[in-house]
Amino acid sequence: MTIRARLTVQFAAILVVTLLLFAAVIYFFTYQSRHEAFTESLFSRARVVAHVYLDGTRRGDESSRASYRRYLRQFYRTLPAEEVHVFDARDRVVFREGREGRAVSEALLQQVRQTGREVRFEGRFRQTVGLLYQEPGRGDFVVVASSVDDDSREKLDNLLAVMTFGLLGSFVVVGIGGLIFAGQALKPMKRIIREVDSITASDLHQRLSQGEGRDEVSLLAQRFNSLLDRLETAFVGQRTFVRDASHELRTPLTAIIGQLEVALLQQERTPEEYQRVLRATLDAARLLKDLTNGLLQIARASDDPSQVPRTRLRLDELLLMAHEELHRRHPTRRIDLDFREAPGAASSVTFAVLGNEALVLVAFLNILENACKFTTANQQVPIVATLAAVRGRVQLRVVDQGPGMSEADRQQVFVPFFRAEAVRTVPGHGIGLPLTAKIMELHAGRVEVASTLGQGTRVLLDFPAAG
Repeated sequence: MTIRARLTVQFAAILVVTLLLFAAVIYFFTYQSRHEAFTESLFSRARVVAHVYLDGTRRGDESSRASYRRYLRQFYRTLPAEEVHVFDARDRVVFREGREGRAVSEALLQQVRQTGREVRFEGRFRQTVGLLYQEPGRGDFVVVASSVDDDSREKLDNLLAVMTFGLLGSFVVVGIGGLIFAGQALKPMKRIIREVDSITASDLHQRLSQGEGRDEVSLLAQRFNSLLDRLETAFVGQRTFVRDASHELRTPLTAIIGQLEVALLQQERTPEEYQRVLRATLDAARLLKDLTNGLLQIARASDDPSQVPRTRLRLDELLLMAHEELHRRHPTRRIDLDFREAPGAASSVTFAVLGNEALVLVAFLNILENACKFTTANQQVPIVATLAAVRGRVQLRVVDQGPGMSEADRQQVFVPFFRAEAVRTVPGHGIGLPLTAKIMELHAGRVEVASTLGQGTRVLLDFPAAG
């Protein structure tokens, strides 16, 4: 079932139930009010009949009393199927009028004498009432009146017919109105469906129209547009990554193939020439291995953060490990370490973070490796790596006095395979900082690069401290 049909059915069901309950309440209270009114009218009739009857019995001659009884019967016959019985103190009938001749039970008479009044129902519209009428000096009389409430039956039947046809008409109007209402409410959804169907992988630049309102449909379009922004960025980044990676991988492969082809052109070569070819091939293979390892690390750092195992790490120990490795790689470079612990706290607490040891170590090595590569060996100013705890964060700041970079180049340092203009002569692939940025993202941290051309570079790694 479509959403439009469901909305129509639900809307109609709610309104139908509401109307039915409202109609039932109206019918019930109308029935009760007319019922009570008819009961009171019967009691009034009984009191009047008793009073008039007893007043007529006081007349002196029999002809006058007979005339009065005829008048009483003429007065009495005003209600449909009405019957009346007047009983004296010994339960003898002293007055009776009515064509149906309905008998009055002894139980009813006894109940009336005990309670003073009694009401009995026979069916929905026939009522029988009993009234104890006390006449001073003449004893107690019981007046029993019975009649059918034809007027209420007619009025209630008319009310039921009007409500039935009214409800049926309301159901038709509600059904049609519900379809129209649901169609109008879902019109923006249909527009979004058409626009989504027109978007393919080749034209992710298209966006959904958000409308003018701030309703749920507009918010859905905004969220979907945000998703398209991320998808487009991911697709563009993937295409750029594949293109640049293919270019970078082709360079060492071309060198290897070229060296081997040249070596095979000559039938006889000296051992020294073969050694030269093998060394050049080995250098190209190592370059290819480093590049492949970097690509694999970027892929690993792009994994779902929830799937990366984390433990409690001490960044001061990792920094010492990275310092030792960099000293082995670049023995001529000077790297000074500065640990700034929080006052009154142990270093095991101050520099503790939750993270993946291998990935964090790669991030430290990348930053320090760049500082070493871009600092010339004859410079006397050392590279300074400062590890500090600042307000629930642990920060590593690496400062070098290398060639620096322009602002335009600095803004692209996190693009894979990008090389700044000032350092393109330095060996590298341009994947260190992009890999570091992904590692920091996995650890809910951030990386910042500040640089001035000719004045060196400052890199900041910021981690949330472990609780």
